[in-house]
Amino acid sequence: MDDINPADKKFLKELSAGIAALVLLSVLDRAGQPVYGYRIAKIVEFNMGSVSMVKQGALYPVLRSLENNGLLNSKVEPSVSGPPRRYYSMTDLGRQTLDHWTKIWGDTKDFVDSALKGVDHD
Repeated sequence: MDDINPADKKFLKELSAGIAALVLLSVLDRAGQPVYGYRIAKIVEFNMGSVSMVKQGALYPVLRSLENNGLLNSKVEPSVSGPPRRYYSMTDLGRQTLDHWTKIWGDTKDFVDSALKGVDHD
């Protein structure tokens, strides 16, 4: 995907910005326990297969943004094998936001699918 044209690149960048936050909240909600950044990246990679709209390097700024907005908490804990790890967990506001964003995503998906199918209203 290195030969992507500028219009596609702009479209994908704009599309992936909100999707990354929604996906990360969903991963952390399903985990049900604090998860460290690298593990989150691996879960996202596993679930997305070869098509990755969420790049690993972009995860950490999104996680920080979600935390700064009160949707996540984090704490640093020592690691047995390597540097300390930052563990992320959902806040109540994060769960409420995930529910709200999931509805928005569904409505948006339905709208775009209808537009792409060219539904007539005669």
